Amino acid sequence: MTVNIHNLIATINPEWYCDTQSVKKGKTTQEEVKEAVEKALKEGSKTAYLDVAKKNEGKSIIREQIYVDLDNGETDNFFDRSGNPLLTNPIFQGKFIRDASSQNLEQIYYWILEYMEKEYLSFEKITDNFTSSVSSGHFGEIGQRATRMQEEAMKMLGAVNQVIKSILNIVYDLKEFKIRLSTYDDLKSENKEKKDASILSLKQVWMDTVDMKRGNTAIKAMAQNYEYVTLIDAFIAAKSTEDVEKMDLNDRVKRILKPRLAEFERWITASEHELRKRFDLEKTYLKSQYNTVKLYARWIKPYMKAAKLLEQRANETAYLVNMFNTTLLELNLMGICKLNWMDRLYEGKLPDEMRKMNARGELRTFKGITIVEFKFTSIPERTDQRGGYNYRGRAEVVFTNYALLDDEIKVLKDQLEKDDLGDLLKLIEGATTESIATLQEDIDEFLNETPKKNEEKEESSDINPFSALFSFFSTKKEEDKEENKLIVKHESYYEAALRACFILKSRIDTQKIYSAFKSVYGNPSIS
Repeated sequence: MTVNIHNLIATINPEWYCDTQSVKKGKTTQEEVKEAVEKALKEGSKTAYLDVAKKNEGKSIIREQIYVDLDNGETDNFFDRSGNPLLTNPIFQGKFIRDASSQNLEQIYYWILEYMEKEYLSFEKITDNFTSSVSSGHFGEIGQRATRMQEEAMKMLGAVNQVIKSILNIVYDLKEFKIRLSTYDDLKSENKEKKDASILSLKQVWMDTVDMKRGNTAIKAMAQNYEYVTLIDAFIAAKSTEDVEKMDLNDRVKRILKPRLAEFERWITASEHELRKRFDLEKTYLKSQYNTVKLYARWIKPYMKAAKLLEQRANETAYLVNMFNTTLLELNLMGICKLNWMDRLYEGKLPDEMRKMNARGELRTFKGITIVEFKFTSIPERTDQRGGYNYRGRAEVVFTNYALLDDEIKVLKDQLEKDDLGDLLKLIEGATTESIATLQEDIDEFLNETPKKNEEKEESSDINPFSALFSFFSTKKEEDKEENKLIVKHESYYEAALRACFILKSRIDTQKIYSAFKSVYGNPSIS
């Protein structure tokens, strides 16, 4: 079920738009909404307004719409909240219902769209939902399209899982390589104890992995089978072939030790070189696999989004009957009114002090908006074999005015997006972001290592271009910043007057488009 956009706006700004009359448990709806939102924001919820608005689903929590005479001079007093009827009743809402069984519903929608294009500063579609009765052909065809999108997305998700498994194995390999390389690093240490310990450790590795391949002639095998009891201790104690001559050993043991020590010294150099080479190759492969996951995530999103948009999620009503050939369509448009509030300064309706405040950046930006809701109950008729349909039926169009801060409009769009695509984003994050995030510290450790001077140029040129295009992870700091964006600062005394100025303009424009629309269909308009 989609959220009621008017309840969402009233939740974002209960001070102006929430019902103040309804009382429950000694509190007005306005007070309850304020407390619920503040509590959710303190808990860090990213859907605070959306959740509170949905709790009030099934009822309207916006203020009652009362007729206001806009020609009355009282509406120009933007500072008198109690004496100006426009400020105590800021919302105008006009509803139009038409049986358009002989007319395509697209004509109604595009007439309003063209009107907004001419008379408004800008406009945009903010909601687009539908649902069909289960026995209709429209339901089956749209379901098939959604299934195809889902299948493509699932194929890519399967590939993502394989790559993530590969990344997991590479990370564990790199950790092991890093531990082994630390022993070679200690060889170059100025600390004698570290250096001696690393040599002893490498000798143990050489005897277990290299010398043991000799079989019965390996040092450990000879010590065990042929009672060369001093061989292992002598090999570990000797630092070079010269040290062997100084040891109190018989000639046979010395002849065995000298070539083994020489071989060990060559092995140290060769094995370090090969191990570092393998380590660098594994890091390069990790980077490739890491970028592949990001690229897959980029490719998956359109299919997941298309599948989501093809889901049938309009709010069902009694007009939708399972055995009828019926489709419900819900569309919401938001038009931004044309208004330069500085003109009100010249008209003397706002104090000149506000000009100075605006120059100092002390006043935030407002916009007067008109929300147009379309609720179409249609009988879809196929027009061609490629899946085209005509929609005829019942049209309900509602026009409502508001004045919102830019910050409030951003929150409104953010919450609507989370309502539309929130569960989709969670699915993608669960398959990609969260899976990688558990390894993120290890991945950063290997991919974000400071390059050596002679490697800086090579490293900087080895950047996958898709990495720059797709921001795959968000840091904790960015997440905190996003949460803070949901908190809208309370308006000042002068900002409240400025909002009132935009309420008047949005109400005039909303009544104008409502009257014009009614006149087109021969209905009497309002003055």
